[in-house]
Amino acid sequence: MLASDVYTSDSYFVVKSSQREKSVTGFASFFAGEGAGGSTDEVHAVEEYLKSRDALRDVNKDGLVTNAFTRSSISIFDRFGKLGSDSEEALYKYFSKRVDSTYDGGTFVAHLKVQAYTPDDAFEINRRLLNLGESLVNRLNQRSRTDLVRYAEKEVDEARARAATAAVALSTYRNKRGVVDPEKQAAVQIQLVTKLQDELIANQTQLDQLRQFTPENPQVSVLQERVASIRRQMSTEMQKVAGGAQSLAGSVAGYERVQMDSEFAAKQLASAMASLEDAKNEARRQQIYVERIVAPNKPDAALYPKRLKGVVSVLLLGLVIYGIFQLLVAAIFEHRQ
Repeated sequence: MLASDVYTSDSYFVVKSSQREKSVTGFASFFAGEGAGGSTDEVHAVEEYLKSRDALRDVNKDGLVTNAFTRSSISIFDRFGKLGSDSEEALYKYFSKRVDSTYDGGTFVAHLKVQAYTPDDAFEINRRLLNLGESLVNRLNQRSRTDLVRYAEKEVDEARARAATAAVALSTYRNKRGVVDPEKQAAVQIQLVTKLQDELIANQTQLDQLRQFTPENPQVSVLQERVASIRRQMSTEMQKVAGGAQSLAGSVAGYERVQMDSEFAAKQLASAMASLEDAKNEARRQQIYVERIVAPNKPDAALYPKRLKGVVSVLLLGLVIYGIFQLLVAAIFEHRQ
């Protein structure tokens, strides 16, 4: 037996994204760039993996591939390692000729074809490869989701640290300057000065009247002392509001700076936490998966070799060669004559 029967197992699948399915639905999906929710990046990754050494190693963990292609029932011309090397590299080259994965960009469907010398081997290799392709997509999907959330959590941690630093700086400034809010405290001080000014006007008016009509009145000296006391108190209170670097006015610029930093850090933290929640929701929505359109089949008839076609081809080729040979012989005899 020069050629063994070759059985072919086929399967068809698409790699889909639930997020894309939600964004493009109904009749509009026929005009979308990704077709019916196809995910071309992932399907190309699966396609390359199915033809890789990693895929061969994973499928052949229990010796499935080696046993499938070294059976004694296989022709010596087709059997692996019989007429050549039996190294891992030789096995990979042998395996690559019997496994093919193609992607149709028009239909967004990937086709996995496996050839072996028994129906069971062809079916089992195809089934395992398809399962491994699904596992690869799951790993890519999980890593994408994990990275998305991890980066958002890192931003939250950094924003939380900045907010804590800004809060400490604000508290330190308040303790150092002895103020809570310079603007509000200045408003209180100004109200107090306004009241003292009103009191000063009233007492000064009364003093002026007494000086004019009863200059010898004992209340004149009392009012004079009261007016002087009010002026001193007003001066003291005004010094607190705007009397130098230690005044409330001098504290406003520094306070506004640390307060602005604290508010900005707090807003950044709130934004980062909102982004983290969005990332978690996005991670839950981003589900990429393999959907089988046609499951691996178990062939019940060998597609190759096409013996009748081969015999006819060899016969026709032999006849052609025989005819050419006869013409050459006839031409030689004719030339000699």
